[in-house]
Amino acid sequence: MRFQISNTVVGALNILSLLLGLSALATSAYIHFHGGDGASDCQKVLQYPLLIAGVFIIIISTLGIVGSLCRINFALYAYLLITFLLIVAMILFTIFALFVTNKKVGQQVSTRAYGEYVVTDFSHWLQHYVVNNKNWDEVKSCLMDAGVCHDLAIHGGFNHSNEDLFFKHLSTTQVGCCKPPANCGFKMKNATYWEAPKTGASWANNSDCKIWSNKEDKLCYDCNSCKGGVLANIRNQWKHLTIFNSVVCVLVTAIYVLGCFAIRNNRIDMYNKNHTHP
Repeated sequence: MRFQISNTVVGALNILSLLLGLSALATSAYIHFHGGDGASDCQKVLQYPLLIAGVFIIIISTLGIVGSLCRINFALYAYLLITFLLIVAMILFTIFALFVTNKKVGQQVSTRAYGEYVVTDFSHWLQHYVVNNKNWDEVKSCLMDAGVCHDLAIHGGFNHSNEDLFFKHLSTTQVGCCKPPANCGFKMKNATYWEAPKTGASWANNSDCKIWSNKEDKLCYDCNSCKGGVLANIRNQWKHLTIFNSVVCVLVTAIYVLGCFAIRNNRIDMYNKNHTHP
């Protein structure tokens, strides 16, 4: 069969990726035309990455389809070149992600049953890129859109004598953003309201104590503990992402190999045609 199936497989996979690229473009267009002024910063920040990713996927998928199914080697060569560069980029990203997430491991700053983190326990790149003043506003918008503190609100009537047990099951982001730091000495009346201590002796060493607010749109979203909780969550997600990225890299490499066989098939077909019809 001379590996003729490779052309069909490459073409089929690129048709699927073409649909994915069109979906990304459609989502970007929806945010642009229907989001309007009502769109949050979190929604707006996705618009251009989706647009760029969509255009890139459509271009590379079109080259793969034309090259494999229409047997045009020029398109297939271009497709393989871009795929090769993509493989290299994915390998470099995996190495970078491992470096960023393992350069410095976040430490718990609380002796409670649940963990609280501070920004300085994480890599400098994460600190400066994720939690700088410009990007943090977008991160806060995403946190509010996602309703990360909603779980606490719906349990507002729980018995606060089991405070440690309750917060132990929350994410690092929820612990950092939805409650004041434990060392501030706030007394919890319920899951959505905290009473400040009469004396704020411990506040001098922790600016988060003054930032905390019982208002739902404030809470501790601007606290250092919130930023630390988000970074701890990002670190954990990136560790999972590196595994996923490695698997995808293997799959893309397999597609690259199939593309090489597809070029070989195209050459054989062209050779046969030229020698069959003098």
